[in-house]
Amino acid sequence: MTMQIGAAEISTLLTQRIDQLVRELLPFGQRMGADWRCDSLSGGKGTAFSVHLTGKNPGGWVDHRSGEFGDALDLVAACLTGGNTKEAYRWAHGWLGLGDLGPVAIRQAHLAAEKIQRDAVKDEQNGRKKALAMWLRAEPVTEGSPVLAYIRNRGIDVAPLGRFTRSIRFAPAHYCNEVQRELPAMLAAFTDATGAHVATHQTWLARDSEGRWVKARLDVAKKIRGSCTGAAIRLRKGDTGATLAKASPDETVLIGEGIETCLSVAVCCPEFRVLAAGSLSNMAAIWLPEQLRKVTLLADRDEHEAARRGLDRAIDFHLSKGREVRVAKPPRGKDFNDAIQ
Repeated sequence: MTMQIGAAEISTLLTQRIDQLVRELLPFGQRMGADWRCDSLSGGKGTAFSVHLTGKNPGGWVDHRSGEFGDALDLVAACLTGGNTKEAYRWAHGWLGLGDLGPVAIRQAHLAAEKIQRDAVKDEQNGRKKALAMWLRAEPVTEGSPVLAYIRNRGIDVAPLGRFTRSIRFAPAHYCNEVQRELPAMLAAFTDATGAHVATHQTWLARDSEGRWVKARLDVAKKIRGSCTGAAIRLRKGDTGATLAKASPDETVLIGEGIETCLSVAVCCPEFRVLAAGSLSNMAAIWLPEQLRKVTLLADRDEHEAARRGLDRAIDFHLSKGREVRVAKPPRGKDFNDAIQ
């Protein structure tokens, strides 16, 4: 077979039929909002593996345990060919019903790929604007806020922190697509290297039968609006009180995944700077100023092979930047929030 069309174009053509593709590759998954979700590449009901069907980056997927991600052609490789992209290309070429493409068909595929790239840039810009808008509509967290009640119900006493972090706000009525109505929510700001707001982390809240504020009982109770790759939720500046860009070379920065996990560590070790990456994959991409040379990764006790690979990638990323890297795991429970409870 003469390959007259590139891998990027093949991926584009797969993306245009992504609904059909995921149902064949991941038949035990289910649609949740704009995503196709399942437990893993092996299938099974769950939410740890997601493929975007619409919106920004259609065809893009992420394994939330390992942090692995890719496009539609990478999905074929991950599901069918053990990661071999050449074999995945051949399979996709046949699945798409492509013969020996002529110049007109090849040009059309190139134009489709260029349009998807332009749309992705536009979607990212719109995502940033909407993420900032939802953040600005929310209110700062003060004493008596449901956000503080939720955090304390998770066993986190924020008193040692003094003033509560400004990166978290409360939205009394925040739209949830899963139930198609507004719910209370905790919103957290992702900021990039310049300090600009690039994405918003959303955690929908509800009261339980005893009136306590808890995470809402949804299939997906947490979502991120906007692209957060490389950005972080800045929860604690540590003893220095300096901005991240002006952090001291002598300090150690602690980086974890979830807000609750990172706040649990911050209240026990308020002298440290603490950042929440939002995901394991982002722990392997998070921006730090060059002068910061010491990093401690706050890892969950997750024995899945995918999670171990994700942690290894995060370690390798920071080592490649010339940093001293340590890993901290909770003495008990799945994560540090389990440990303090």
